[in-house]
Order: sequence, then C-alpha cells, then structure tokens
Amino acid sequence: MASFTSSVPFGRVVTAMVTPFAADGGLDLDGAQQLAQQLVDAGSTGLVVNGTTGEAPTTTDAEKSALVRAVLEAVGDRARVIAGVGSNDTRHTVEQALAADGAGAHALLVVTPYYSKPPQAGVRAHFETVADATGLPVMLYDIPGRTATPIETETLLRLAEHPRIVAVKDAKGDLGASSRVMAETDLAYYCGDDMLNLPFAAIGSVGTVSVVSHLVAAELAAMYEAYFAGDVAKARDIHRMLLPVYTGVFRTQGVITIKAALRALGRPGGPLRLPLVELDGAGLATLRADLAAVGIAI
Repeated sequence: MASFTSSVPFGRVVTAMVTPFAADGGLDLDGAQQLAQQLVDAGSTGLVVNGTTGEAPTTTDAEKSALVRAVLEAVGDRARVIAGVGSNDTRHTVEQALAADGAGAHALLVVTPYYSKPPQAGVRAHFETVADATGLPVMLYDIPGRTATPIETETLLRLAEHPRIVAVKDAKGDLGASSRVMAETDLAYYCGDDMLNLPFAAIGSVGTVSVVSHLVAAELAAMYEAYFAGDVAKARDIHRMLLPVYTGVFRTQGVITIKAALRALGRPGGPLRLPLVELDGAGLATLRADLAAVGIAI
C-alpha cells in the first residue's frame, strides 16, 4: 500500500467512486473492481465506496457490503478503501459501520444526519456513537446543502477530541469556519467541492474527495504535488486548466454526468437507479464540449 501519514491519512486524491450497475440494474461487482483498478492506476490514493456518488441511497445493505469486499480485493493493498455508512438513523448507521468493518474497510465516511435536522447536541452524539462502534478511523462529511444541517465549528472542535475521528470531507464552503477548525485541531481536511480544491489547499486542506477524479486523477495529483512543493503558479495553472471539467461535471448531479462520461469512454459505470435519470442528448453534447476543452474526448 502507498505510504500514508496521520496528517494525510488517505493520501491526496480520494475518488468518490460511482457504483457500477449492470444493464438490468443489478450490482456489477466485476465492473466495480475494474473501475477501482483504473482509478488507482490513474492516481487515486483512496476510494470512497457507498457514498453519494455511489448512489448509496438506492443500494441495499447487502450490496454495500459486497461492494466494499470487491473493491478491497481489487485495490485494498494499494489504496485506502473508505466505506460510506451515513444515514439519518444512528442505529442503522452503526449497523452499516459494523458491516463495513466486518467487510474489511479501512475507514468510514459518516455524513451529518439528514432530513431530521437534529440540534448540534444530536449531531455530536450521532458521530461519537458511530465512532465508538468500531476501531476504524472516521471521516466526517459536512455538506449542509444536502443534509440541511451543518456541523458547527464548536461541534467540530469537540468531535476532534475523539481518537478515531481523524478527518473531514468539507462541502460547506465556509472557508473562514474551516480555517479555524484546521488551526485549532489536528483534523485532516479534504475538500468536498471540486471547484474549491486549490483554494482549500491554500487554507490548510490536505487533499480532495473528488468526483472529477474519475476523469482527471493524474491532473489533480499533479496540482497537489506542485502546490505542496511550493510551485503555486504551476498548481494555479492546473486548477485553471481543470475549470471546464469542474463546470461540466456539475452542470447537473455529478453521478449523472460521470456515468455518462464513463459510458462514452467504454469504462465501467452502467445505468443509474431512480430517482436519478440519464443525461439527455443536449446534456451529453454540452458535457462533450466541456471535456473537449481539456482534451478528453467522449
């Protein structure tokens, strides 16, 4: 396995991996293994499986465990495999965490409980309960645009005291609040909004949990290598070069565009599960133009 440190526990480029499905909508484990190998070969140092981009709301617990095992078998000796176990039910989240641990996952990604809109005391209790359930390191996922509830700064400062809560995937977009948590804790921050990958590095993030890395993992790795080597101008040039990819992938829900691109490239991905729907012809033409701007032909 690649070398990791406590300050960069999952490497620089973690891909939020899609879940490949077969033509009949079933889980495509062979495709998942092929895709995982492709992503690691391209420069991903970690893979999140069963996250939002993995369509976790529409996969069963049994499918989630099977996917973790398959991806670990394919790349577990070369990359960190982080299992998404989030839900708005703490008891179910603990069950998923235990199942992921049993399947061999290296770490857990736990999102803020959604829909219920718990107070911060409930948010903190949820995360601590899940972190207490296994011996695995935990990455918190702070994305109030999806959950309706942010992890407030004071809550993050308290959660950082837990020995197994080691990282944050930050998609809150509040650079000031994140700067304070980075300054006052040892939490490893990963950017969860691809457009902000480089700006977040400037305030202290260690890497990204990325969707676009399905297509440009090597470029993202080069950007981080340049930035952390002190070549800010080169990192900025790569960031600007990638802007059409960021824009194109997120014109609509990211898994829709990424699966369309993977299909066009002949790579594993397959169809979507409702309520997500396939990219239409006009959307595919726009995506094709966006990616062509950086030399990706689909």
